[in-house]
Amino acid sequence: MNTLLSSGLPGTLQSSNPELELSIVVPIYNEVESLPHLVNTIANTLVGQYRYEIICVDDGSRDGSVELLKDMAQSRSDLRAVLLRRNYGQTAAMAAGFRYAKGRVIITLDGDLQNDPVDIPRLLAKLDEGYDLVSGWRKERQDAALTRLLPSKIANWVIGRVTGVQLHDYGCSLKAYRSELVADMNLYGELHRFLPALAFIEGARIAELPVLHHARRFGHSKYGLGRTFRVLMDLLTIYFMKTFLTRPMHVFGLFGLASTALGTVLGLYLTFLKFGLGQSIGDRPLLILTGVLILAGVQLFSFGLLAELSIRTYHESQGRPIYRVREVVESGVAESNESD
Repeated sequence: MNTLLSSGLPGTLQSSNPELELSIVVPIYNEVESLPHLVNTIANTLVGQYRYEIICVDDGSRDGSVELLKDMAQSRSDLRAVLLRRNYGQTAAMAAGFRYAKGRVIITLDGDLQNDPVDIPRLLAKLDEGYDLVSGWRKERQDAALTRLLPSKIANWVIGRVTGVQLHDYGCSLKAYRSELVADMNLYGELHRFLPALAFIEGARIAELPVLHHARRFGHSKYGLGRTFRVLMDLLTIYFMKTFLTRPMHVFGLFGLASTALGTVLGLYLTFLKFGLGQSIGDRPLLILTGVLILAGVQLFSFGLLAELSIRTYHESQGRPIYRVREVVESGVAESNESD
């Protein structure tokens, strides 16, 4: 058995449910043809090696996936079906899967059969080397070059530069997580594709592993270029969280100080023109700009103070520390603190 799942040494997984090792979380949206093949392939890969559960989260499917999932969940002891009331998006579906997962390791993959479950043991072996998250890399990706591969390469480069987490493939859903890492991350918007960046903010050790990727066998892709705007907005959110999550006053205060200082300098210049040289300044656009800059500076300072109060409320109300302890070592004894 994989040492990651069986060892109780510092740095290995701990759970309130020692009986369950793996939770396989699969978001489903209109994948009725793929479902039986996917569940059987996962089961055939894991049975006899791990104690596992498969959690299929239906995200408002309308093609019969709901009915099929109900029937399969009632006839299989290894399958749990989580049925959302409507289509919320992949981020919400993954968050629901994380919420119901009981395993010490959580594996995510797509429900379209393009990810291959046979890679799961390899991800676990890599996780056992001391990582908190192992992300799949579709090195030989079977998708259209212009509409999928090129935009993906550009997006991966931009995301890596902004977040500081250099991965070849942010969009690959096949990933392995330690359960305590997932417990520290709250997902909103379209943040599922930024999970490695969120994990990095929490201090996770991240690795990437080439995995298999197959051409889609059934249906059609649910993704398109229309996601670009949402991705950019979420990327800005991630950058702000990574840089200023515990000190928002640093960014608002900096711009507020710069704006106020520039407005003050312009104001002094106009004062000199008015009283020193006797020139009229009432019809000068510079006077309006001075007022705008000073008011903007005051508002930015106010935003910074409000953001500081919000961040303090966020951490204190949830009991969330502003740090994460990996382990404490004293007198030759190492104590794991992964859940802090």
